[in-house]
Amino acid sequence: MALTFGVIGVGNMGGAILKGALDAGVLRTDDVIVYDILPEARAKAADWGVRVADGDDEVAAQADVVLLAVKPQNAQEALAQAGSALTDKALLSIVAGVGSDRLRGWIDGDVRVLRLLPNTPALVFEGAFALSSDNDFTQSERDFATELFKALGIVEFVPEHLLDAVCGLSGGAPAYVAMFIEAMADGGVQQGLPRAVAYRLAAQTCLGTAKLILERGLHPGEAKDMVTSPAGTTIEGVAALERGGFRGAVIDAIIAGAEKSKRL
Repeated sequence: MALTFGVIGVGNMGGAILKGALDAGVLRTDDVIVYDILPEARAKAADWGVRVADGDDEVAAQADVVLLAVKPQNAQEALAQAGSALTDKALLSIVAGVGSDRLRGWIDGDVRVLRLLPNTPALVFEGAFALSSDNDFTQSERDFATELFKALGIVEFVPEHLLDAVCGLSGGAPAYVAMFIEAMADGGVQQGLPRAVAYRLAAQTCLGTAKLILERGLHPGEAKDMVTSPAGTTIEGVAALERGGFRGAVIDAIIAGAEKSKRL
């Protein structure tokens, strides 16, 4: 791509996006410059072959599009260190709970802002990215962002005020899905399956069910009904989940995450 891409913060999520984009071939190492306050994160990025800057200001000065991928409590300091070098640049922010108006208020100069919420399956090109439709990127910058994240998963544009809901849903859901897989495997182990076999069967079942819904356009209820025969084994399990408040607990988890995002 013609644009130079900068990353401020190459921790779990920033690193996942960058490594995925490099592996997918949508970014070249020569077109990337990064900085992180942690030496081990800088060393990791250097191993990937990208340029490592001496500070946030150097990233902002040399990049056309900058990805801000720091923790919410560190965002203001990072932008202050970038200073006026961000003027007339494009800023992509994955900082949860920090709106574009607050971001602009922390920047010394005019900057174009596009907020988004990613998730960690970007590492295996199966990420879910929600990009704010309320942005002032140029068309070429929007195209750059769309192409970048489409290479790592699916992209949905939503109004900025819905990004808190996205944070609660796809942002936190990898943890919930992992817990579900672990719990399913525990059930299998209780019934005699070897641990490794149980994990593989549970994980593949989640992967395959998700692909059925996405690739065939099935309603989740249809996918459930495909294996829920009258008086069969699956309906017994469904009834057990309902007795345990499964759906309500999942809904509560999404709401809790979204409400926390709003308070950040």
